[in-house]
Amino acid sequence: MIKPQLTHIALHVEKIDACVSFYQKYCQMKIIRRRNKSPHLVVWLAELGREQEFILVLLQGGQPQVTMENDFGHLGFAVASKQQVDDIALAAKIDKILIWPPRQENYPVGYYCGLVDPNGNYVEFSYGQPLGPGATE
Repeated sequence: MIKPQLTHIALHVEKIDACVSFYQKYCQMKIIRRRNKSPHLVVWLAELGREQEFILVLLQGGQPQVTMENDFGHLGFAVASKQQVDDIALAAKIDKILIWPPRQENYPVGYYCGLVDPNGNYVEFSYGQPLGPGATE
């Protein structure tokens, strides 16, 4: 028996165009499929080169995410350096969407910052976790 493999996360969002722009700008994701499934738009986004491994599906018609102050639920993206975390945080600060300034935590958390997407979902950018670019043991 072949084990299940996580292939996508689907999120209902209120402002789909704003969310697509956010994930393109900050996560460097590309639209790989866009379709109108009446009455709602559905957009598939993927990292370049991972289009058949894992995608983020945005479904038009959701409600804004209401997040409690101590809620750490998030989507996590690994980056290649601490400088890249800092650069993302600076751009997010300018755009007024930075929620967790860059900070260093003990292993396995590493160095990270957090942003909020246009629908209220938290998105983390990290370096030095045991996953993705910059992975450490």
